[in-house]
Amino acid sequence: MARRTDYTKESLRLHKRHKGKIEIKSKVSLGSKKELSLSYSPGVAAPCLEISRDRSKAYDYTSKGNMVAVVSDGSAVLGLGKIGPQAALPVMEGKAILFKEFGGVDAFPILVDSYDTEEIISTVVRIAPGFGGINLEDISSPRCFEIEERLDDLLDIPVFHDDQHGTAAVVLAGLINSAKVVGKELKEFKVTINGAGAAGIAIARILIECGIKDIIVLDSKGALYYCREDIQMNRVKKEIARLTNASCRLKKGQAKDPEECARCNKGGLADSVLGRDVFIGVSVGKLLTQEMVRSMAKDPIIFALANPEPEIMPDLAIAAGAAVAASGRSDYPNQINNVLCFPHIFRGALDAAATRINKQMVIAAAYALAESVKSPRADKIIPDVFEKQYRVRVAKAVYDAAV
Repeated sequence: MARRTDYTKESLRLHKRHKGKIEIKSKVSLGSKKELSLSYSPGVAAPCLEISRDRSKAYDYTSKGNMVAVVSDGSAVLGLGKIGPQAALPVMEGKAILFKEFGGVDAFPILVDSYDTEEIISTVVRIAPGFGGINLEDISSPRCFEIEERLDDLLDIPVFHDDQHGTAAVVLAGLINSAKVVGKELKEFKVTINGAGAAGIAIARILIECGIKDIIVLDSKGALYYCREDIQMNRVKKEIARLTNASCRLKKGQAKDPEECARCNKGGLADSVLGRDVFIGVSVGKLLTQEMVRSMAKDPIIFALANPEPEIMPDLAIAAGAAVAASGRSDYPNQINNVLCFPHIFRGALDAAATRINKQMVIAAAYALAESVKSPRADKIIPDVFEKQYRVRVAKAVYDAAV
């Protein structure tokens, strides 16, 4: 029997041996006085003056056009929670090497020692001149929504929150191919999303954009519906509740319509998966039972994406009747992993000199990722991260959508 890898011990050993995962390497030689004079003083004054006359020349004379800042405050690190910016650094270094290895994009971690929304926004605005794009990472909800929206308005470079849009793109790609596997139309799916943080809200938004009308989103208190009133119903949840769960969508000041309100699902997870086609979990582990899977529609699709422990293990979901099961784990088929999208979304956006990454570009990435699997089957709905053909396809789709 093969010995299981102790990832905790081996990862600590790797990080300590290399003192982190990134370094700065020169693109040019500095082996002579002439080379030093060209790269630094006095020669470097020439490109500086060119840029001072025309700021866009920074894309010609510096690394700006291929450099992304990976920005985090460490307030919502996947599987670890609010551990702070310094403790989040290994994750951000990891993100930087994924950008480089999979998308050819140079990236550098920027850790902001503040949980204040205004301080984070102002910090990013002030460091933005050195970067061609901003990737927001592991910032807690609902602050992450405002930070992204404000930075999108303030900056003339792409701003992308991977926990939202990267996750949503890969989930959409998986659903496109899952629909082919079970012989259903994507738009006809009845979808339940457990988790109303950054990922869950973004997934709901992209599915609505793609024509899926029957969606229920849950947080830790149960289903979101527009008339629900409690401390957890923040602005973002209220907005998504207006668009999902057959909500009555009342305008302020209107009386409630009892008949319409009765259509809303106001229950917990067991009630909210009953008869549904799709379960998408972006919450915490061990929430979905086999009995719940059996209560769903025929050939249900289970995306249990909580890490490191999914809402239900894929083999248990399949045993309970799931036609397709996906998770965030690499030791099971159908790993839903953001790395399948974010390096290539930025590759396409940077190549197109895009000033922002919009929903059309994200949807284009999802469809290109899905199309990279020629013959989808239950255990193969998305490419493996180490397959290379999909990378160019996704980047080109984003580039074309941007142009």
